Amino acid sequence: MTADHLSAEVERTVPSPPSGGVPRWRAMLTPAVPLARVAVLRVAVYLFVIADIFLFVNDVVPHAGGDPGLYRPLLLRRLLDLPQPSPAHAHVLQVAIVAGCLVAAGGRLPRVSGLVVAVAFLDWVSIGMSYGKVDHDHLALVVATWALPTVGAARLRDRTRSEAAGWALLAIQLAVVATYFLSAVAKLRFGGVRWANGSIFAWAMTRRGTALGRALLDPPWILRAGQWGVLLIETLSPLLLVLRGRWRYALVAVFVGFHAMTFAMLTIHFLPLVVCLLAFLPLENLVPESRGPAGA
Repeated sequence: MTADHLSAEVERTVPSPPSGGVPRWRAMLTPAVPLARVAVLRVAVYLFVIADIFLFVNDVVPHAGGDPGLYRPLLLRRLLDLPQPSPAHAHVLQVAIVAGCLVAAGGRLPRVSGLVVAVAFLDWVSIGMSYGKVDHDHLALVVATWALPTVGAARLRDRTRSEAAGWALLAIQLAVVATYFLSAVAKLRFGGVRWANGSIFAWAMTRRGTALGRALLDPPWILRAGQWGVLLIETLSPLLLVLRGRWRYALVAVFVGFHAMTFAMLTIHFLPLVVCLLAFLPLENLVPESRGPAGA
């Protein structure tokens, strides 16, 4: 076989990279997505962060002026040698988060304002969870505040495709999946199969269940089936990363439905995680495409 024949054979057997010279593995890992998708998600995330510090992780200011003996810093705060918060520190964080979120949600100075929010919100959340339980539903939201500023400018009607936007969305998606999957791992690690076959849901319903939740106490197999169902969908959460199109949207709807039922039965919400589930959806379709130049 001549050198020319060998070269031709190699060209036929080795797949060529996608247009633009981007390797296939890179295109799969960080697909180029419309900048408008990030712009819409950015509005949702930053506005929710404002709501979060006033409605959910809303005890930072009271704790900062309360009993210092209650402060048990998280590992992150210990590693960074961050001080116990003072009331002035808490109020400055609150102002910085609100101001930064409003600027970033409006698409102004997205890298600078986004970085301000990322640093201040991480500080805020780590303080709030150094006085009690750690809410695992905030993992993806914290990751989102760090990932979104890396994209830079992104307008609501800009359909320009960007790998940076794809990378940011992937980071948020990985955090969402990790939250669900590691929750299943924790259930099996500490409770084993007994978690699914036990009475954890029945205990929860008798403790804080709504009328709907208490109505499901009898017969007991209903709640046990629900426990197996929760364990199953959390274990299958990595499918969110590989499914595309309607199958992915259907699985997102399953998770949203799961959270809706949890709230209806126990008044326990996972809104930070639900907001981050938007990273799996084609949000650019919510905004009409610009008819002028790209980015207008």
